Amino acid sequence: MAIGHRRRIRRTAAITAGLAAAALALSGCLQVMPQDEVTPRPEAAVVPDTEGVSAELLPFYEQALDWTACEGTTEFECAYVNAPLDWDNPGAGDIRLSIVRHLAATTPLGSLLTNPGGPGSSGVDLILDGLDYAVGADLIENYDVIGFDPRGVGGSTAVSCFDAAGMDAYLYDIPAAPRNTPEWDAERTALDQSFADACEANSGGILPFITTVNSARDMDLIRAVLGDTKLNYLGYSYGTFLGASYANLYPQKTGRLVLDGAVDPAIPGLEVGTTQALGFESALRAYMQHCLDSGSCPFDGTVDEAMAELGELLASVDQAPLKNDDGRYLGADSLVTGIIAALYSEESWDYLTEALNGTVRGDPRGAFALADFYNGREDGVYLDNASEAFRAYNCMDYPLEDDQAAEDAAMQKIAEGAPTIAPYWAGPEPCLGWPYPPTGARGEIHAAGAGPILVIGTTNDPATPYEWAVSLAGQLEEGVLVTRVGEGHTGYNKGNSCVDDAIEAYFLDDVVPEDGLRCE
Repeated sequence: MAIGHRRRIRRTAAITAGLAAAALALSGCLQVMPQDEVTPRPEAAVVPDTEGVSAELLPFYEQALDWTACEGTTEFECAYVNAPLDWDNPGAGDIRLSIVRHLAATTPLGSLLTNPGGPGSSGVDLILDGLDYAVGADLIENYDVIGFDPRGVGGSTAVSCFDAAGMDAYLYDIPAAPRNTPEWDAERTALDQSFADACEANSGGILPFITTVNSARDMDLIRAVLGDTKLNYLGYSYGTFLGASYANLYPQKTGRLVLDGAVDPAIPGLEVGTTQALGFESALRAYMQHCLDSGSCPFDGTVDEAMAELGELLASVDQAPLKNDDGRYLGADSLVTGIIAALYSEESWDYLTEALNGTVRGDPRGAFALADFYNGREDGVYLDNASEAFRAYNCMDYPLEDDQAAEDAAMQKIAEGAPTIAPYWAGPEPCLGWPYPPTGARGEIHAAGAGPILVIGTTNDPATPYEWAVSLAGQLEEGVLVTRVGEGHTGYNKGNSCVDDAIEAYFLDDVVPEDGLRCE
């Protein structure tokens, strides 16, 4: 494929969907068991931890939280935390962070903060809708489980860009020009620019402060106002980068951290996009064997032959998109999005087979159901702002790269290692028109002095490839690698007792597993 000037690996830094995508169901809901009603504990007086806090930050760290029953439930309590808009200038205004807690059944070991990934996924929704999926029963019993929406996300002071019609156009519209021509690039660039302009116009001036470093500082504030002297944390996917960033900033405040589905903070965005393309292709091949074995696969022959047929299907809808009953057209990009959504979990593979069967017959409804789940869309409405927050974080966290030789080499690597996905993995850099320059830097995180940190990697994880977990565990001063051998995104609470036991012994009894523990 010819790569023009300023072309990029378009899905760079797409650590998308996080834990929610791993629980994919066509209904768009997490399948969880109902929780028993929580009997409130006698509330002990909470003393915020203000040790070492500067005078200008004390008004934030000394605040008392006003917990109330979350709307529509008696099982969870909700509150807001006021945080500095600009941590480097606390007097410049504040924002609010939405948090939720589920109280421990016994005297708690402390608070356990959680993050489902993204960047942009709602941690409040994760706990309200999927407590059992996010956290195992023994941890629920012994910790006050905390979910929070990071700055820019969901119920916190949020990034806002397009309305639903605008998001439909941004995520689903198909350029009129042929793919990878200058005209196609121009259409995509114009749409990215209009999206960036809308985000700036509608987000109330918060965009330059939507960064992972600021979100990590917010986590320290949440820890302190909850009365915890150290942070206990379970982060998934992008949440591993957030947790590692916290440990680097606040090693003496770091308690027990588990980073599951690890992101390697040292690699640049170009390499992130390249490695993910190879990871999704590998997961797609594993799915394809399952499809062929199922007896209901729309393809046949060997895995290689079936992958070639899928490539032909993608090329077909790229040339002649399929009209959906809601008026949208399914092109190759939306079909790839649907495929990616289903690859996060083996439990979703049968849904992908149904969707591909439909697409072969000219019916795009199943493919759109998968893509809509990934994009947080239901009945024409976007349930959250995850896509908008995702772009805001990545455009500030990842330095822009302009090395055409490196781009060409990366695309060659993808073409050779991920030939099915490769034609749909490149495009103009969507952050070129972002209204603020990135402030993030890529580099190793050592978290010296933070103590043992568990890093969980799954061997055929498509979104956060296993090699990233190996790398992060090696970077951390006391990183401990736990390997889950298997398919899908993340490793905890997936039915592997070896992984679950190691994590829960660490959280409950401070037992650190042997570095390199491998769970078949």
